[in-house]
Amino acid sequence: MLSKSQISLLRSLQNKKDRTEQSLFLVEGLKSVIEFIHSAYQIGAIYYTGAFDPKVLKLSQKINLCEISVTEMEKVSSLKTPQQIIAAVSIPNWPALDNTQLKQKFTLVLDGIQDPGNMGTIIRTADWFGMQHIICSDDTVDVYNPKVVQASMGSLSRINVHYSSLAAIIPQIKLPVYGAMLSGENIYDTDFGPEGLIVMGNEGSGLRRDVEKLISRAITIPRKGRAESLNVAIATALFCSEIVRKSFK
Repeated sequence: MLSKSQISLLRSLQNKKDRTEQSLFLVEGLKSVIEFIHSAYQIGAIYYTGAFDPKVLKLSQKINLCEISVTEMEKVSSLKTPQQIIAAVSIPNWPALDNTQLKQKFTLVLDGIQDPGNMGTIIRTADWFGMQHIICSDDTVDVYNPKVVQASMGSLSRINVHYSSLAAIIPQIKLPVYGAMLSGENIYDTDFGPEGLIVMGNEGSGLRRDVEKLISRAITIPRKGRAESLNVAIATALFCSEIVRKSFK
């Protein structure tokens, strides 16, 4: 049984300010919780309802397990239909990004992405295509937002996400900078080479002017229909897919 203060704490983790103060975030659902158990993240506690058998977690580390009621789960969950398990996970203090880690690789750079669903999908896409790092502008949605964590389906446990001023950090990395633009070089004719930064812009306004100035090559996904633009998560997946496809040639 949870105390009122415990319920209040867990509920507060839906807010960025409280996540930062407590250095905790929530992971919901069996698949995602297992992914984080077997990652470098530290699990503070796991809460589950009586219908769930914690033995399926096959824990190899000492983790505080707490059985709670369905009503309590509904109070602490961020989901309309709560699942049977939720974990409180410590927010790590990742070391500063070492630019040498980005050599001979492609890295996503996100300029002002605001939608948690898009962010989670982009993280999952990066994981699928073997990318290890994502660099975000300071105003990009918080990666530990419950909706981001949920949409990433556990992939967040394998992706290092860094927040920084893009105008400051991009010139320091000294790699080719490819920007997703409405007009530019056809993505299907582009030779991306062995490394680079792939910069994706805000859902509504695209790349900011100070970031756009740093683009080495503007790249576009050719349009045949009449849609005004592509969803940023879908556009990111197309970029990742094309880069990986060409790497196999």
